[in-house]
Amino acid sequence: MPATTPPDPTAAPARGGGSTLVGIGLMCLAVMSFAVTDATAKWLGGHTNILIVVWSRYVIHFALSLIVFNPWTVPGLLKTRKPGLQLLRSALLFSTTALNFFALQYLQLDQTVSIMFSAPFFVALFAGPLLGEWIGVKRWAAILVGFAGILLVTQPGQGIHWAALFCLGAAITFALYGITTRMLAPHDPSPTTLFYSALVGTVAATLPLPFVWVTPTEPMVYAAMLELGAVAGAGHFLLILAHARAPAATLAPFIYIQILAMVALGWLLFGDVPSLWTLAGACIVVGSGIYLLVQERNERRRPAPMPPAMPPDLP
Repeated sequence: MPATTPPDPTAAPARGGGSTLVGIGLMCLAVMSFAVTDATAKWLGGHTNILIVVWSRYVIHFALSLIVFNPWTVPGLLKTRKPGLQLLRSALLFSTTALNFFALQYLQLDQTVSIMFSAPFFVALFAGPLLGEWIGVKRWAAILVGFAGILLVTQPGQGIHWAALFCLGAAITFALYGITTRMLAPHDPSPTTLFYSALVGTVAATLPLPFVWVTPTEPMVYAAMLELGAVAGAGHFLLILAHARAPAATLAPFIYIQILAMVALGWLLFGDVPSLWTLAGACIVVGSGIYLLVQERNERRRPAPMPPAMPPDLP
């Protein structure tokens, strides 16, 4: 899935050009970690039930994250001002993972990542009614162009697997996950939000496990399950470190390195060569996404309008 985890508000601010370069390097490592996560999930999907794959991704990530974030090392970790929103956000992230892993069984890595990068367009669509951040004509045009790119990748009616619908659903839930994360940011610290994400995902993935569990017989399957959770957890931790050293607007364009990494892994591991339609659609999606990022950055740089002067007779 695309690496759009918001910055950690508890992290230290960036400190100069050298720190920014370190942040960019960490961001690149993070998105490559997510590419490896998806490639591992695709391989595991051919060797065991996909619900077991989702479970291993969450339970191992949760176990490892407890070393850093737990109620003893982070006092007050479990306290949340918005428990309902925390549960909703965590459920959306779990749904994104499950839908994406299911789609990976049938689609090439380059196809899934291209469709998943439509998430920023859904964020722009949902931000109006949910956050009151309405978009203008230029952004609407960028969204429409981006969806045209998604149509090039999926080619409706031309034989692409129906699992592309699950991938599109994952993009929608991921967009809603990003919006709920922004809604939570003023209320709960990032360690609390990260902890609940891993906890709720682990519980949700464990519930169906007794009905689908089949003990793997290949040692490589166990190794891949461990690697899946460890690399996914490392990727999220690298994101936090990156945002502690560089502004989010500086890091955002580097998420598109994930597309290159997914194409490379698909070719190296599965022999998948992206079609010209997929490459063209991915370029359109990336171009539209970068345009939206530039527009958002420009709006943030505009000075806020001065409030009207208060009448002298008012306190």
